[in-house]
Amino acid sequence: MQALAELLTPDLALLWALVLLASWLQTLTGFAFGLILMGGVGMLGLIPLPQAAIISGILTIANGLYMLSREWRAVDRPSLGLFMAGSLPGLVAGYVLLLWLVGGAITVLQFLLGLIIIGASVQMMMRPRALVHRSPAAAFLATGFVGGVMGGMFSTAGPPVIWQMYRQPGPLQAVRATLLAVFTLNGLVRLALVLGSTGIPLRTLTATAGALPLVMLGTFLARRYPPPLSPDAMRRLAFGLLFLSGLALFVPALLTLSKDVLP
Repeated sequence: MQALAELLTPDLALLWALVLLASWLQTLTGFAFGLILMGGVGMLGLIPLPQAAIISGILTIANGLYMLSREWRAVDRPSLGLFMAGSLPGLVAGYVLLLWLVGGAITVLQFLLGLIIIGASVQMMMRPRALVHRSPAAAFLATGFVGGVMGGMFSTAGPPVIWQMYRQPGPLQAVRATLLAVFTLNGLVRLALVLGSTGIPLRTLTATAGALPLVMLGTFLARRYPPPLSPDAMRRLAFGLLFLSGLALFVPALLTLSKDVLP
């Protein structure tokens, strides 16, 4: 009991509140759970970024398995195969890079996360224009690899894969189901890499266990008591929060790196 009490800190309570906010926003806007969670954790310094990535990954897997139990028939299997062929080596490369940066380049890690969040928020403000014909296989492999590197580092493989998939001709249900499958499989591979290398600290397991019901609560609150804002207004609010959290990570890290590089 004493060990459990030591784990239940104010920072952990704040982390759970952030999970609740991220799941609430994702239900209302349809995107960016991992980016919101990682951005908030990095900005507030609640737990180390690698641990936050583990929590985000496990929550993504749980949500993905639940949704795919209903929608797996709609998955675009050729697209899924190409995405995974590119993302698997990217996941390994990104995770190895994360382990190397954690060894002493925390500022670089913060810089990269901020840059990814800023780029993702700007990208998602621009609605991709659907193509008349399907993209070539190389486009799926390339975006899958970039998404894999991002997923390996921060468990946020979404932006390049989402952009690529939403440009393809075809039903929206297939797009969403395929994206769910990509994120779930990426999460499972990343979790296997974590278990095979560093393992999962007890505090991270405690944080994840407490976060799971909060994800469901955030989803319930967003559906039952939506705010008096239009969907477009909510998306702009979420984009703005995402962009500001990216800036809050990126700018201080950039200033620190500039001091180290410049004489």
